[in-house]
Amino acid sequence: MSTLHVISHSPFGDDRLASCLRLLGPHDGLLLCGDAVYALNPGTATVAGLGTLGSRLYALEEDLQARAIANGPATAVDYPGFVALSLNHDKVNSWL
Repeated sequence: MSTLHVISHSPFGDDRLASCLRLLGPHDGLLLCGDAVYALNPGTATVAGLGTLGSRLYALEEDLQARAIANGPATAVDYPGFVALSLNHDKVNSWL
């Protein structure tokens, strides 16, 4: 059973991203949106840890563009891609 984890808060304001990464299963995906895309800033400790996720890491393209951040190790997805990811996983967990 796979879960798509969705994080929208900055990784520098609290520990949601760190908690999520500890719970991430081998078939789970992680979508960064909103201020969470700041985790992909080059040179940060967070981007180094996210690189290990490989093809299971996604970032909402609109939020990357709004913050002028390159997607780095993440696959950029648009809103239809977000919907497709949601359908490709058994569950979706938003880290509010």
